[in-house]
Amino acid sequence: MPIKIPNNLPAADILRDENIFVMTETRAQSQDIRPLKILFLNVMPTKIATETQFCRLFSNTPIQIEIELIHTASHESKNVSTEHILSFYKTFDDIKDNNYDGLIITGAPVELLEFEEVEYWDEIKEILEWSKEHVTSTVHVCWGAQAGLYYHYGIKKVKLPKKLSGVYLHKKEDAKNELFRGMDDEFYIPHSRNTTVLKEDIESIDELNILAESDEAGVFAVETEDGKQIFIMGHPEYDTETLNNEFIRDLNAGLNPEVPANYYPDDDYSKNPVNKWRSQASMIYINWINHVYQVTPYDLNDIGKS
Repeated sequence: MPIKIPNNLPAADILRDENIFVMTETRAQSQDIRPLKILFLNVMPTKIATETQFCRLFSNTPIQIEIELIHTASHESKNVSTEHILSFYKTFDDIKDNNYDGLIITGAPVELLEFEEVEYWDEIKEILEWSKEHVTSTVHVCWGAQAGLYYHYGIKKVKLPKKLSGVYLHKKEDAKNELFRGMDDEFYIPHSRNTTVLKEDIESIDELNILAESDEAGVFAVETEDGKQIFIMGHPEYDTETLNNEFIRDLNAGLNPEVPANYYPDDDYSKNPVNKWRSQASMIYINWINHVYQVTPYDLNDIGKS
């Protein structure tokens, strides 16, 4: 089934060029189907690229999905036009009276700041609290995962000795968990971050379960016992070129970055990187959507009543 996205969103043309079926709002209004409503809080500076990456993953599910985009009103985006924000994004105040089947909270390049130093932290806290009663299941990604673990459970992030950048091998810790159904026992996922969350801190919280981890990259996926909160430490949504773009950006800025691990053939950044994670990333989000479809009420007004 297609994903329903706002008319004229740039991601639509990109995905159509990839032969992915996208349904605009106008076409969807003619169908008598209750799509899953997914709220997408995008705090990445590269908003259009991030929108496209997640829409691509959602397009592989057999369930019709309606995407609604929000941004933080307390922060002005500098890497995307005001016209794009005004055309396609709402604020939390616009949607806070609604309920949603799912919520995605993206990463953000603010991990070296304390959470309380982040310009929009108060707004993030409000959304995290709101999500407990208004959303069936929330996926927090990278910094979003660290923010969620800190807000909900008081788990602090820890600065790494050097940036973790590359594509790392992971293994499932809970082979029967729905999020990794149908996936290989071992799989690759990209990471790009300067901070981490310690395994022992997660294990100290009884209601948190570690689903997958990496010897090199640490804990990858965590879920609450009730399945309402999922924390993804890496970036399964990344395109093939995303790590390369970040590496070249840092190289040109004189930051002397290390070559992303397990990414370029022979670790030679003059060669085209190889995507080792696309199918696994699709499976993670297909499984999440299937889980949400099975547990969310048909009437959105019933979310949070149980």
